Formats: sequence, C-alpha cells, structure tokens
Amino acid sequence: MTISKNKVVTIHYTLKDDAGTVLDTSAGGEPLVYLHGHGNLIPGLEAQLDGQAEGAKLDVTVAPEDGYGPYHQELVQEVPRSAFQGVDDIEAGMRFTAQTDAGPRTVVVQAVTDETVTVDGNHPLAGQFLHFSVEVIELRDAEEEELAHGHVHGAGGHHH
Repeated sequence: MTISKNKVVTIHYTLKDDAGTVLDTSAGGEPLVYLHGHGNLIPGLEAQLDGQAEGAKLDVTVAPEDGYGPYHQELVQEVPRSAFQGVDDIEAGMRFTAQTDAGPRTVVVQAVTDETVTVDGNHPLAGQFLHFSVEVIELRDAEEEELAHGHVHGAGGHHH
C-alpha cells in the first residue's frame, strides 16, 4: 500500500527552518495522523508524501508558495490601541483573532506604543522555506465517516 487520496497516514516529522532550528517535531510524542488528499497538510508536503510506502523516510524542502504562502507586507498594520478594548497589557508576541473582510485571521503583535499596536496577519511561517524530515509509520484505508468529514477520527473512529 502506498500513500494516496483517502488513505489515513501516520507520520513522525521534524520541521526546521533554513538555519536548522527545529520549529516543530512529533519526536518523543504522538505521531501525526491525517487523511491524505483532503488539504490537512500544507500542499508541498502532501505532494511529496504521495506514493510513499509504509516505512519510508524522506527529507522534503517546501517552498513558501507550497507552504504557508509568501510574506505579505500589507498584512502588517498599525491599529489604534483602542481596538484592544479590555486588554490592559499588550506585549509583542501576543496573538489575537482579528475580524477581517476575508473572515477571522490570527494576528501577532509586533510592537506596542501608547497610541498604536503593530500587528502582523501573516502566518508565522509565511515566506519561509520549510525543511521536513518525515518517517511514514502506518497506512490504512479511511473509514466512510472519516471520508464524509474530511479528517481522521480518534481511537474507536469518533471525534475527540
């Protein structure tokens, strides 16, 4: 069996940036289980996993356009501090959900003054090349309910 659409795939992975810094890993924890071909992974990683067999180990580099997209400077905005009513202590690095014309978007605070807050609506990994080391642990056919819902269910086949 190889990885293809509608297969449930279990992987261990480590994600590093260009400098080799580990950004995320499943090592020492639970592996990632996902339904292949349903947009549950970034496109560049999912495409590289297509056709792989159980036990495969691969190193994949994903370009920004196949990952979290390019970095858009226009998503960095200065907003009045009054937009954060009810939040007394605002610090760089804090995350908020902003309501935008395109729906809710997570923004990260970059800078704070007495009058304004600079927020960045880009995904934290936008514009970056992503370096994955992946091991395919297990493959199985998806169950009907998982296919209907477009994602994997937990132990026993039900939502957590």
